[in-house]
Amino acid sequence: MTAVMTGIFAVLLALSVPVGYALIIAAGAAILFNGGTPTVLAVVKLFQPTQSFPLLAIPFFILSGSLMMSGTLGQKLVQFAAALVGRFHGGMGQVTVVGSTIFGGVSGSAVAEASALGSMLIPWQKREGYPAGFAAAVTASSSTIAGLIPPSIPLILYSTVSNASIAALFSAAVLPGLMLAAGMMVACYLSGRIRNFPRLTDSAQFRSMGRSLFSALPALLMPFIIVVLLRAGIATPTEVSVIAVFYALVVSLVVYRDLTWARIREALVGTVVTTGIVMLVIAASSLVGHVLISERVPALVAQWAQETLVNAFLIILMMNLIMLVVGMFLDLPAAILLLGPTFVAIGQAIGMDPIQLGVMVCINLSIGLFTPPIGTTLFIGAAIARVPIGAVVRELWPFYIVAFTVLILMSYIPALTIY
Repeated sequence: MTAVMTGIFAVLLALSVPVGYALIIAAGAAILFNGGTPTVLAVVKLFQPTQSFPLLAIPFFILSGSLMMSGTLGQKLVQFAAALVGRFHGGMGQVTVVGSTIFGGVSGSAVAEASALGSMLIPWQKREGYPAGFAAAVTASSSTIAGLIPPSIPLILYSTVSNASIAALFSAAVLPGLMLAAGMMVACYLSGRIRNFPRLTDSAQFRSMGRSLFSALPALLMPFIIVVLLRAGIATPTEVSVIAVFYALVVSLVVYRDLTWARIREALVGTVVTTGIVMLVIAASSLVGHVLISERVPALVAQWAQETLVNAFLIILMMNLIMLVVGMFLDLPAAILLLGPTFVAIGQAIGMDPIQLGVMVCINLSIGLFTPPIGTTLFIGAAIARVPIGAVVRELWPFYIVAFTVLILMSYIPALTIY
């Protein structure tokens, strides 16, 4: 069944069929071809994973991010980031990285972040004299920090296939996320210094940092509130996501006073569409998982890795290489749900903590978002900057170095994620 499913899935991807539909068609065809699974059970397997209480956190976190990012808060965050780092070499690129890190604590989605932040900062950088390709490259790469800073949608998805604690994953991913941000800021600084990019020299902007910090404080507090509530056991992830929506409504209504019915309607529609896409992939991946588990594929792959590679160092390297290739062609949610069960089995076989594995998986597959040929944030950045993909890719090499360095550290130093 697995061979039939893989072949059909590859053909459908080549025909540009959306991933969710391709997975359902391929798995369904494999089940019909084998004839061993009743069709009623296949339908149950398709819908069962979407009836999950923890997964309710996804639409609520998406909604809270939409409510906060679509209003005045976005402008306040950019003003704070500009006052903080804009005067340094490569300052406008660093503003994007700082903004991405803060936005990551609001949206939890790299794609949403690249669209919202890129539409503000890429034209601004171009007007100030930055190369369009560089501006797009910074946005495409730094937006993936959202996959690590709580509330991270990829980490929630990983928890569904690994049964790892969402609270522990959120806590473990903060340090890697900050390391990515620091490394990308250094890359922007060196690029700006070597290539003599313009700097913000408005001293009034620096003097207004305190006021900018106060204005951006509601967004800065959100990831902190989420982690504290989860780690202290005060609320479950789903309850925290509802609290996040209430928090976003209060901030927009009382602090910024920019909440309108049009914004609420737009946020609700966007949440429904995004949630529908994610749930389709989750349902499809469950059916694929049923096919793989029925043929013991995860266990067999784990056994093969142990017997062939022997060394845990090489097994982790193999997992990273597979994810890097898969991440270049599959979107992040689908890749996590497809590879997760097999890699969790391999991780258990070599004694790798599932929390460390989850952080490694999210960093690795996030790199695929700004890697050709099908990098989602890469295409978003290029479209906003109105430059060819090749021009953006040529500017990405410093950010690849940073991302791969953090990935290697997280893969082989457990103390960076387990504390």
